[in-house]
Amino acid sequence: MSKGGCLSAVYVIQGPNVTLPRPLTLSWVSRIVRAAPPAVDVGRRASNLCGINVEASPLERIKALNAIPFFFDVFAYGAIFVLVVLGLGVIASLMGIFNFAHGEFVLLGAYTVYWFDRSGMPVWLGMLAAPLVVGLVGLILERVAIRRFYAAPIVAMLGTYAIGLALREFVRSLLGGQFYSVVAPAVGSFDIGGVSISKWRTAVIVITLLVMVLSFLLLTRSKFGLQVRAALENPALARASGIATSRVYAITFAFGAALAGLAGALMVPIYALSADMGVPFLIKSFLAVLLGGMGSFEGSILGAALVGGTSAALPWAIKPVVADVVVFLIAIAIVKVRPEGLMSKRRS
Repeated sequence: MSKGGCLSAVYVIQGPNVTLPRPLTLSWVSRIVRAAPPAVDVGRRASNLCGINVEASPLERIKALNAIPFFFDVFAYGAIFVLVVLGLGVIASLMGIFNFAHGEFVLLGAYTVYWFDRSGMPVWLGMLAAPLVVGLVGLILERVAIRRFYAAPIVAMLGTYAIGLALREFVRSLLGGQFYSVVAPAVGSFDIGGVSISKWRTAVIVITLLVMVLSFLLLTRSKFGLQVRAALENPALARASGIATSRVYAITFAFGAALAGLAGALMVPIYALSADMGVPFLIKSFLAVLLGGMGSFEGSILGAALVGGTSAALPWAIKPVVADVVVFLIAIAIVKVRPEGLMSKRRS
């Protein structure tokens, strides 16, 4: 197997409560080898995995890396992260609130795919249904509860946190507290210069690029996008012009939730499904929105690229826990210099 094959190979993690076939990157292999308890039998636990010594020094590991699988690993993670941040950024920019249930929308998208797979239906059908299901859930929540929080951002954060906690524990009860994996619709790999590249990771990158383009066209070239931008720039003037801002808010919230659901659907063949899978993405997504700036489509993309790219790249060279700290320190330093974000557009 080539060094790049570690991106597409499937290993089995077996323990008393879990059997997990899943694609593993070098950073995940490092985490498992270092942290796995004696009860867990990690496939290929030897110190040399995919031709790279996971216990080697950071400098030795960097030298052993092949550039092609490295960048695909970073781009695949960044692509999923962009979808999460886009949904959160749209909601935060238009409505002026941070949705603390956004990570659970990612979880619901992943669970939808798992449910389709468990029910014997095609995985790709579950991935098509996930954004629709999560978008509908977001629409219902906005109409029933969240719309009452717009005038009080602090209450909105507490309210959405409570909603997210309820959703997370509900899914945890359905999963029985265990971890599950879903086989990707496109399995296997193809070779580039003798290096194996995962077909599904490539598909994730392509799908994200298409969604980004379509979202940009929707927000900049459509009548609905004009109404969204009007409500963003001056809500009072938009209402005076006859725009039903309440309807715009509801549809926009559902759209943001659908993007998070799509991210969860694309993620579940790569990362194991668990009730807490959306929490790390939520925290880093807030950081990315603040970093990129409120009210800007381009700002959300830029913030997601910076936070997602560094979050995926640094664990190849340093310990994942240290990498997370470094990501936050870099983001805090940038926000200190640019408090309004790199590409902020403030409301009038």
